[in-house]
Amino acid sequence: MAEPIVATGLGAISALGHDMAETWDAVLAGRSGIEPTLFDPGPRGPPPVTTAAALVKGDGIGALEAALGRRVGSSLDPFAAYALKAAHEALGQAGLLGQPLGARAAVVMGNGIGGMHTLEKAYDKFFGVRVGKIHPLTIPRVMVSAPVSAVAMEFGVTGPVFATSSACASAGHAIAQGASLIAGGLADVAVVGGSEAMASPGGIRSWEGLQATSETTCRPFSAGRDGMIVGDGAGALVLERLSHAEARGARVIAEYCGAGLTSDAFHLTQPSLDGAIAAMRQACAPGGFLEADQVLISAHGTGTPLNDKNEAAAIRTAFGERALRHPVIATKSAHGHVIGATAALQAVIALRAIEEGLAPPILNYLGPDEECAGIDLVLGEPRKISARKLLVNAFAFGGLNVSLAFRR
Repeated sequence: MAEPIVATGLGAISALGHDMAETWDAVLAGRSGIEPTLFDPGPRGPPPVTTAAALVKGDGIGALEAALGRRVGSSLDPFAAYALKAAHEALGQAGLLGQPLGARAAVVMGNGIGGMHTLEKAYDKFFGVRVGKIHPLTIPRVMVSAPVSAVAMEFGVTGPVFATSSACASAGHAIAQGASLIAGGLADVAVVGGSEAMASPGGIRSWEGLQATSETTCRPFSAGRDGMIVGDGAGALVLERLSHAEARGARVIAEYCGAGLTSDAFHLTQPSLDGAIAAMRQACAPGGFLEADQVLISAHGTGTPLNDKNEAAAIRTAFGERALRHPVIATKSAHGHVIGATAALQAVIALRAIEEGLAPPILNYLGPDEECAGIDLVLGEPRKISARKLLVNAFAFGGLNVSLAFRR
């Protein structure tokens, strides 16, 4: 990249809190947003079930509506409203609210599946109640590009605007693409990240059918780990050219150093070691991360037997004898697996971690598993770290891998 690209704003909404501060405070304090949750499909569905999930609690959009002076929750599916909430916070921190961003700005955000809550309600009326008319806003609410359109319209972005959808790598791809637009001269500023709200009655049953979820909680890299926990929420970053940030006096949080983007071309649900290693090495190469004294690694860390075993082996292989120098965090143990938003939510939390010099602990750990040995897990309590470099991993179904590199 000819000119550095920097992050100047962060935003979040999750099961841990309605903004970045609440989310950071919770993850640092070791509080989990995972709890038993009732999912009731209604009178025409199967019996209700109670299972562990990590949902946004309370009125997560109320503060946004107050700031905008109008209702948005009634016109948007939750996954789009969450994206708008996180983007609003990130732009506020970056000092970019109050005027249209224009043609030199971009929006790229990811999600895994679109407006599942809207779709389930529409199908219930159509197939269950047998109402022939579907709500006229069903398609605009469901489409995977609904979040980026909402952000673009709210903040006057007339430059490149598009969505990415690559399962759990969606937000990672969005961040990398937004940075590429800046590097390629198509934008000075990009709002990037991802959102998800698929923890609906049908969504939860679908994950259960895949036998990928835990009945209790998420235990990354732990003995006894038995699956992921579905979560809702969003994460957003504002990226911009360094000279653009300096010209307006913006505070720089970190520099974006690059991404590793690979495909396993192997299996729809099982990970491949080679793809994860290649993604990490690609991301780490430009900034000398592989030779660094300390890198904070925000692991994909789903708590599933296969993913954690594979990711631990990939970290050991990519970093070699230096692997044990690098602290590993896994924040899905607190906010659940936010699918298409997970890379963005992980990134904003981990950027706060290197900014504060504190790594949040991995929760729900029961003890070591030899399959996950040889990496330095942050356990028990927050750990003071000296790392000024950060690697964020997102490894998706279909073998789609993203690693993102940042530095202070």
